[in-house]
This record gives sequence, C-alpha cells and structure tokens, in this order.
Amino acid sequence: MMADHGGGSTEAGGGPVPHIPVLLQEVLDSLKPSDGKIILDGTFGAGGYSMALVSRGADVIALDRDPTAIAAGQAVVGEAGGKLSLHHAQFSDLARFAPEEGLDGVVLDIGVSSMQIDEAERGFSFQKNGPLDMRMAADGVSAADVVNRAKVGDLIRIFSFLGEEKQAGRIARAIEKRRESDPFVTTRDLAGLIEIVTPRKATDKIHPATRVFQALRVFVNDELGELAQALFAAERVLKPGGILTVVTFHSLEDRIVKRFFQDRAGKASGSRHMPMVAVRAATFEPQGRGMVGASEAEAAENPRARSAKLRAGIRTTAPAERADFSIFDLPDLASLEKFGG
Repeated sequence: MMADHGGGSTEAGGGPVPHIPVLLQEVLDSLKPSDGKIILDGTFGAGGYSMALVSRGADVIALDRDPTAIAAGQAVVGEAGGKLSLHHAQFSDLARFAPEEGLDGVVLDIGVSSMQIDEAERGFSFQKNGPLDMRMAADGVSAADVVNRAKVGDLIRIFSFLGEEKQAGRIARAIEKRRESDPFVTTRDLAGLIEIVTPRKATDKIHPATRVFQALRVFVNDELGELAQALFAAERVLKPGGILTVVTFHSLEDRIVKRFFQDRAGKASGSRHMPMVAVRAATFEPQGRGMVGASEAEAAENPRARSAKLRAGIRTTAPAERADFSIFDLPDLASLEKFGG
C-alpha cells in the first residue's frame, strides 16, 4: 500500500505541486522522532513521512509494495545519508524488517496515493482514462479481472461492503449484462456504465462511480486484510513505550484501527453480577485524546485530507496477544478471488 496522499494538481505555471503527506505534523507529534530512535514507515510512497522523520534524527526502515515507488525512492535513500533503508514489501510483513531490539515507532498511511491516482496507466481513477487495473504491486488479479469474471452475487458483496454502495445490485447486474458482449477494459468503460445506471443527482457530493472504484481497489489489493495483519505485526515488534500511528482515509479502515486499539486496551472477563474470571493486560494505551483529523487549513489546501483520521497507541510491557481477526468483524471475501475458476 502506498502513501503520501498529497496534492496532485498542477500550478498555473504548469509545474507539479509537491506531494505533501497528509497530517504530517500530527504524525511527527505522535511519533516524536529523535536521535537514536528506529521507526518503520510501512507506506513509503514519495518518502514524505520518511524524510521528515530522518530530518529529526530518527533512523527509518521504509517499505512499499509498489515497485514504482521503490525505484523512484532510491534518490531519497541517497539523500538520507545512511539513515534510511527502503524495501520492496507489503507492510503486513513488517515484522521481518524490525531489528531484534524492536522498534520505537511504526507509521502506516493507508490507501491509494496521489501519485498512483495521477498516473492514468495505473487505472485507479476514472477522472483520467486508463486500463482498469488498480494493482498497487503491479501483479495478481486486476480490477478488470474482477469486473469481467466475478459472479454477480460476488460483485454485489464487494460493492456493498467494501464500497458501501447502496445501488450495488443494480450496478452489478448492469455489469453482468454488458460484459457478455463487450468486456470492460478501461476506467471510463466502467465509470460510463455506472453513470448511466445511477445518474448523478444535483445533491450528490461525489461521482456515482466513486464507491465502486473504492471497493474494487480495496478488494484487488486486499487492503483491509493487509491492515489487520500489519496491526498485529506492529504489536509484536514495538518496544515498550513504542508508538503505533495509523492514518486512514475511509470508514472501513478507521473502524479496523479503532477496534484494534479498543481490543488491545485490556478487558476483564465476567460481569457485574459475577466475580472476575480473568484480566487481559493492555498491550496498547491510547495516545492523546483519540482520533485526530486534518486542520481546516490543511483540508482547504488539500481536499484529500478532509477524510483523514489519525489514531495512535503506546505499546505497554504486556506480551503481544494472538492475531484474532474476529475482532474486526470482516466478511470472508477470500473465496471470491477465484471468480468461479
């Protein structure tokens, strides 16, 4: 998963606006980077978080699943003077890159980056026509594979849960009918159909294809599963006092992070009518006042920051718990990947 949800527009002079990570100051305030600290940036992107952490003295281990980000990031590594290492990997595998003594911090910026959106050939956005792809790692099942091969019932489940699309059934059935004679190839192919099936109303704040595109991207890249695994991995490798900071951009991601920190806050089993049977020690304590959002100034400057939410926790001395995915109440979508063969 790639990060740096910065602006991707162009200035009047034609030059690109720099990619500035969302909630950068809030991330720095949370992680408190300083000399001698080792922090893992699980979503390197354009290197915004990583270089800001390095500039404050921290040694940074950065990961990204996107080979394009890895190639472009070599120049950033060179500028870091040995304080940044960059690895091609999914952040669910972050424990493999942690030093034996543990980490002082982990930061995860979840979702698609402005750089990926701005590259039409990646197929993440319907604003620019391109292949219906959406693969962050540039391999595996593409969005076109899902749209053209998945059963209509599976498409409904994907659109309704991962995109929270109320017209999931209508859109899925229209896709099924159209693909029989004319398979979907480009982003405009799909967006155009959705525009016809669910026309935009004057009161709509977003394009009618927005939720379907979100759902496909999340499904193709297993974003929710990756996030859940990364949270458990961070719990295992953070030192006592280490900070886990996560920035999310839609409700499904934020719900997973919120439930993780709630679950890891420690619970006593039993009820007010019965004696306590066992007590679970907290593995994380909340940092600050809970969820932090973008300032009005940042949201005005960068529209993609409007939905950003930061949650953070401080690792305690309690041993890490087992990875129990049931705490997230996620649907089993893994079986859909076969698309009926």
